[in-house]
Amino acid sequence: MAQSLSNVLLHVIFSTKNRSPFIHETIELELHSYIASIVVSQGSYVHKIGGTEDHLHIFTSLPRTISISELLEEIKKNSSKWIKTKGERFKDFAWQKGFGVFSVSQSHQELVAAYIANQKEHHKTQTFQDEFRLFLKRNNVPYDERYVWD
Repeated sequence: MAQSLSNVLLHVIFSTKNRSPFIHETIELELHSYIASIVVSQGSYVHKIGGTEDHLHIFTSLPRTISISELLEEIKKNSSKWIKTKGERFKDFAWQKGFGVFSVSQSHQELVAAYIANQKEHHKTQTFQDEFRLFLKRNNVPYDERYVWD
């Protein structure tokens, strides 16, 4: 086989630094669109982006030509620079250093997209931290609480 083909689906989760509420509804859709353009420029595809004022969920495919870390570095670096151009209130914007990435089965694509679309409602009853801990637990990811929330 001469071709290299893949279909790796990822659910990516990361927050603003210190979970500061920077992602205001006035900028949210534009930010999501900008992030989608970054992902596409890396040869990937965005299935869904959603979140709240302090964190994002991105359901995307991973291009076969770059690593997860490279994709996330491009997303965070470029979106951080972009959001700082949107006014004085965003001058101190930053993403947290880390991220969570979880593989998604092709058969769960619709469930993940619906979960991400429902973030605002979901977070009326659950904090980002509790949600993230649950993802780590469900996916058997060991972690040290001291280093998760940078």
